[in-house]
Amino acid sequence: MYELRTPSPPPVRESTEPAPRPSPRLLPCLVAVAVVCVAVQLAFVVPGSGLGWDETVYVSQAGGDTPAAFFSAPRARGISYLVVPVAALTASTTALRIYLVLLSAGALVGAFRVWRTLVPARVLVCAGAVFATLWPALFYGSMAMPNLWCALGSLAAAGWVARGLLRGAGRAGLLGAGAATAVVVLMRPADGVWLALPLLLVTVVRPRMFAALAVGLLVGAAPWIVEAFAHYGGPLTRLHRASEIQGGLGWNLAVDDQAKALEGRTLCRPCTIPWKRPGTTVWWALLPFLAAGGAVVARRAGRGTAILLATGTAVSLAVPYLFLIEYAAPRFLLPAYALLSLPVAECLVRLYAWARRPAGRPGRTVAAQWRVVALAAVLAAHLVVQLQVTSRVSASSHSTSADFETVAAALHRNGIRPPCVISGHQAVPIAYYAGCASRQTTGHDGSITPAGLREAARRVPTAVLVAGGGPRPAYAPSGPPVFLAETRDAGPYSGYLFPPPDRPVRAARTPEAARGRTVGRGGGPGSLGRTGPTDWRTGARSGS
Repeated sequence: MYELRTPSPPPVRESTEPAPRPSPRLLPCLVAVAVVCVAVQLAFVVPGSGLGWDETVYVSQAGGDTPAAFFSAPRARGISYLVVPVAALTASTTALRIYLVLLSAGALVGAFRVWRTLVPARVLVCAGAVFATLWPALFYGSMAMPNLWCALGSLAAAGWVARGLLRGAGRAGLLGAGAATAVVVLMRPADGVWLALPLLLVTVVRPRMFAALAVGLLVGAAPWIVEAFAHYGGPLTRLHRASEIQGGLGWNLAVDDQAKALEGRTLCRPCTIPWKRPGTTVWWALLPFLAAGGAVVARRAGRGTAILLATGTAVSLAVPYLFLIEYAAPRFLLPAYALLSLPVAECLVRLYAWARRPAGRPGRTVAAQWRVVALAAVLAAHLVVQLQVTSRVSASSHSTSADFETVAAALHRNGIRPPCVISGHQAVPIAYYAGCASRQTTGHDGSITPAGLREAARRVPTAVLVAGGGPRPAYAPSGPPVFLAETRDAGPYSGYLFPPPDRPVRAARTPEAARGRTVGRGGGPGSLGRTGPTDWRTGARSGS
């Protein structure tokens, strides 16, 4: 007799569909997307731009003639390392902007190419275009800020992990995953931790990839940890101080704040503002549905694991900025947007394929054409909104940096010249433009006592700034304030000038010799023009 045997079922696989083959057209298409975004930034963002508050802190650490600003507990030095090649050589903001635009464009292409063996080329190109044309990505592509670099590093790290899980991890994959994780942690340690949590969880059964991620996490955090021991009494003390500066980490629903900030606010703190342009958040409201639809489409196409990993990592990166802090900034969610662009692109590509399906009959062919036109119109409207907000945010940023330049020039005219010290309202960026050291007695950037400020005033010119007709700070010198400038954003600026330090003042032989060129760091907006020096003892100003 013969024994009947039931054949064993084949091993369960996600899909019998073969892995997507890298398309030879992928790289040129991604480069084309990057080139278009570079052109937009060079047209809207870079011309006339100056450094913002946070940028002056990061860039001042990179060398040059301007004293380094106080480096508060939440910050990390990754972006300072990134700008060193330019900032240490030139004070030109334009040169720095062009350097960062080109570097970020190259990183964009590289980060999306990591996914080339997991996702079809058409989906990757669509994802790159979706992410790169968001106004936070366009605006921060040329900025000395860490968030876009965290986004691209997170995208690359998740891609290397997905390739390791589905195709096996070789040496390149291990190095890529570890290096990308290290970059994110180096830029923003908190983002690095929230990135590593899901990636470490899914690689527990893959010891080599798990070790690569853990090593990358430690290597990226090493400078922050060393600095914590050197200046803060240890990592825990630094974390506690960072939490204080950020308003305390805990349950804080900031979803509505993030939505309102999308109308063009780079920082919404506190976000008790009217919601003037709700239309700018339509795409944001649709984002979860598009991502969910893309995950379903990818699963049916055999790409569910890779897309679900991207989606889960994006959710992890978004959690602290939506639910754990009490303020909002659109740049905080850039890492989540970069990863969600993959499922969104899956959904959009599928919608396009459905829209253009003629279904055989002439009437249905016409309907398909109309569907394609409607989809194209929706995407074009979205792009127009992103460009409008980019233009508006850029104009506001240029106005703010111009105000900083104006106040710095007025300080120069009143004798506050390097070496010097500035305290008070907006002292950090204004000191950078004036070439001075910024010293605050309280607040997030508190770095000196009132007694220490008075002691510094005995050695170098020192001023305390007040904006909008505010009261005299308790630590400011007595006497009437000196009007400095009328600004567009903060109103009138005044300065309380300490008595001049006891040092000789050179008398100019001629009016021409008395005039000097004072240049603040920053090239265009940082160039403060020609001003005549002030005699500290008489208050008279020579020259024009």
